[in-house]
Amino acid sequence: MFAIGRHVAKLSGYAPAVPTPFAADGRIDCDAFERFCERQIAESATALVVCGTTGEAPTLTPSEHRKLIWLAVKTARGRVPVIAGAGSNATAHAIELGKDAEAAGADAILSVVPYYNKPMQAGLLTHFRAIADASGIPVILYDVPSRTVTGLADETVARLAEHPRIIGLKDATGDVTRPARLRPLVGVSFRLLSGDDATAPAFIAQGGDGCLSVTSNVVPGLCRTLYLRRRQGGRAQALAGMLAQLTSALFRETNPAPLKYALSRLGLMSAAVRLPLVEPTLDARRAVDAALGRIEECSSDYLVVDARGCAQNSRVAAG
Repeated sequence: MFAIGRHVAKLSGYAPAVPTPFAADGRIDCDAFERFCERQIAESATALVVCGTTGEAPTLTPSEHRKLIWLAVKTARGRVPVIAGAGSNATAHAIELGKDAEAAGADAILSVVPYYNKPMQAGLLTHFRAIADASGIPVILYDVPSRTVTGLADETVARLAEHPRIIGLKDATGDVTRPARLRPLVGVSFRLLSGDDATAPAFIAQGGDGCLSVTSNVVPGLCRTLYLRRRQGGRAQALAGMLAQLTSALFRETNPAPLKYALSRLGLMSAAVRLPLVEPTLDARRAVDAALGRIEECSSDYLVVDARGCAQNSRVAAG
């Protein structure tokens, strides 16, 4: 296994934002979740990010939230850090979620910018400082204006980085110039992690440390190889092209519906999502099929293994 960075304070490379598999009766498929986490670790994931956007956190009950974190921690067994989503637009609730994550064994929490109530930057400062003050584990900020409307200003990130337990930022703005702007403000130890797969390679090239990724759930090997080649100054245009096509297909409709469809094609989990999300349209499924087919034509080594623990060798149909 490549030791790109296992400790959360030194996190780099690609870490999957893990989806939550559901059984036919709508309950969490715990066996599929544990198997999936194990495979990601075997494929050199640098962390497991659970109960976030891709994990359909808004639809999880408190007990389900705790259970998923506990299962991830149990599966990881200290080999990689577990980062647990613990965000809310109510500060008191976010603190409660963070404490639950800590009690379940998480190594860090991922705390999203409060959504819907549109706080000012002063409110964001107070919100995140209160969360960090109440937490006994590190906090990674999560800036995703496309979902929250409000975003974190660079100056706000810099001021929050002064808190000893706020150690990084998941940046899903798509602004690839941000690492170059933030690095002088936050220092070399603060983790700058892309949360936008489409722009992650450029984000990393501009000084970012890695990506908390949706796409790496499907192609952890490709993401790892591309990251290492780029870090070593190499060129990987063919790999980048395959990754870009798959990423485009996975975000053709609302995440994680296309992702779970892709994983269902690989035999890893059901495609089921919880309302108000629905399964992807025929056009979206065809786009995913085409992207998977292109990758398999090049090398099955880039795909996650199937439910039997074997590499997928048959071509994924495009129908």
